[in-house]
Order: sequence, then structure tokens, then C-alpha cells
Amino acid sequence: AAELGGLERVVLGHAHADHRGSAPYLGVPVHCHPDEVADAESAASIAPYMDLSLLPVAWVRWLYPTLLRRWDGGPVRIADTVAEGDEVAGFRVLHFPGHAPGLIGLWRERDRVALVSDVVYLIDSARLKPLPPGEASVPHPAWAWDHQRAKESVRRLAALEPRLVGAGHGQPLTGSGLRGTLERAAEKY
Repeated sequence: AAELGGLERVVLGHAHADHRGSAPYLGVPVHCHPDEVADAESAASIAPYMDLSLLPVAWVRWLYPTLLRRWDGGPVRIADTVAEGDEVAGFRVLHFPGHAPGLIGLWRERDRVALVSDVVYLIDSARLKPLPPGEASVPHPAWAWDHQRAKESVRRLAALEPRLVGAGHGQPLTGSGLRGTLERAAEKY
């Protein structure tokens, strides 16, 4: 970060343990959507709405709580909030509820870049394995605050017709067929 001018603030896409990570230790203000403040400032590594019993593979149900605790840097004090329409470093904040109540993405219209945290997954989150190249998925219901709203958020992302989608897990999606990829992703699970 130093070569790019340093770190001035952190904006959380959402407050799940694997996304707040080391934010408490970076020494800069941390921002998130108002609906994520309670989870960001909580000591819990697993959000209260997550239902890991829905995961179809026993060893994955067992492993995830351990991974989440390992990835979690603990509660983070939120200095300020961001919401739909705010600007962050040349991107517009978009609210994509579903996976988490206050999940946000950052959208830059001029080059159609979407940084979307866990609006879509590029891994099979139910089985902890990669998806085939070029595929995406709505997060599994076990991870969703509201699974139907998560699907709606993926459809909203598809309608933007992005050229690049940077998701929270996996390599960025690029290419001319992203709208179709995202529309199919919304129908999984």
C-alpha cells in the first residue's frame, strides 16, 4: 500500500469474519454499511443468521467455524458508514443485500468495473472447492441473511453489464458474457 500512497481507510464490503480480517489492526478508519455495524463490532466469528446445518457435506460443516475463527481479526470499531450512492475512490457504492444485510459493492461506470465482495462466489461455498473457470454462484443459503434477496442482488449486478467483476473469493471474472454468467449464478441453490 505504501507504494500507492498509503492506506487512508478501509471500506468493508460486509462484516463477516473472513472479510473484516485484519481491519482492526491496520490503524486507519474502517467504514461499512449501517446494516453491518453491529456485526463488524461484534466478537462473534459467525453471523447469527448463518445456518451451517444447511451445508450438504459434513466435513465442510465442521471445518468452516474453525476457518472463520482463524480468519477473523476480531471486532472492529466502525468510524463511519457508507450507503447506496456514496462515492469511494472514484467508485459509487451500491447496496447488494442478501448474503449479508448491509453488503455493498463498488461500481465504476466508465470502465464497468464492479468490486462486489460476496455478492457472487467464484467457489462452491457448500463444498469448499473451486467452480469451473468462468462460472459463478450466488452464495449458498447457509451463508445468507436472506437467500432470495441475495439472488436479486446477483440479478442487479448482472443488469449493470459489468466488464470485470472482482468478487471476494477467487480471480476476477472478465469477458463479454458476464451478464449471462451472473444471471445463471443467481439461479444456483
